Amino acid sequence: MITTLTLSPAFDVHACIQSFCAGRENLAETVTRDVGGKGINISRALTENGIPNTPIVLVGKENGADFACGLTSAGLSCRIFECEGRIRENITIHPSEGEETRLSFKGFSCSPAILDEIEACIDPNGIVTFTGSLPGGISSANAEVFLNKLKNKGAKVVIDSKSIPLEMLRRIRPWLIKPNAEECEAYFGKMTAQQLYRIAAELNAEGIANVMISLGGDGAILAAEGKLFRARVQRIKPFSTIGAGDSTIAGFIAAETSPAESLRRAVAYGTAACLREGTNPPLPADIERIYRTAEVEEIHL
Repeated sequence: MITTLTLSPAFDVHACIQSFCAGRENLAETVTRDVGGKGINISRALTENGIPNTPIVLVGKENGADFACGLTSAGLSCRIFECEGRIRENITIHPSEGEETRLSFKGFSCSPAILDEIEACIDPNGIVTFTGSLPGGISSANAEVFLNKLKNKGAKVVIDSKSIPLEMLRRIRPWLIKPNAEECEAYFGKMTAQQLYRIAAELNAEGIANVMISLGGDGAILAAEGKLFRARVQRIKPFSTIGAGDSTIAGFIAAETSPAESLRRAVAYGTAACLREGTNPPLPADIERIYRTAEVEEIHL
């Protein structure tokens, strides 16, 4: 059983324009509005590829009904918890050339007591993903207690959240973490590939079963079972990178195989997600095509 948690969902608004110029009015040619949040993105990727999962989503009452309709339209059957306030929006600007620009807004606040209600409905005999930011009112200390309870019940906990600092990850020792290169730089400073290999190996040795560092178009690194692996994929022209890291997690937890093959499946999911516009999940045909050409090698330090 796979359970995904989204405690700080968002409406993802994607605006496609010819060119983006800061400080001036920019006319969007097309605009889409998707239900989003890292846990939701993981569930959409799993559901699109026939992998059963249970999404749990915390929503603000002010626009929660609209969000719930979006979840249903996306094919997700969710367990929804409500609190006061409004679900936030993330606006991503996609110019025809150049990098995306993203603007995120602050969402609702809630009581940490909601975590007890959520914990009570989670089946701990499986994988539980805890991804994305924490809503206002819930501290990282609250999250640590919650995650340790799940882990002590037997759940394989997956964490991909900037709200959970490195020292806390080391204490919790989750089953999987997936920082990207930018987050590793925030933790440790600018690093070479060789230094990233060593950090991943150290965290694995400290008790984090799977340390996957995503490198965008350059693939990913995995430290697991005392071994190091590097995955590479063919270069593509991405339509959107939003949600690609979440799809990478989906691919890893869907694989249920060796570390090397799980990594290969992970980068196939993540890369395939970039071939879809907006915050859309990777398609099975794209995943299989990329998977066949992806390369994974064992790294020896």
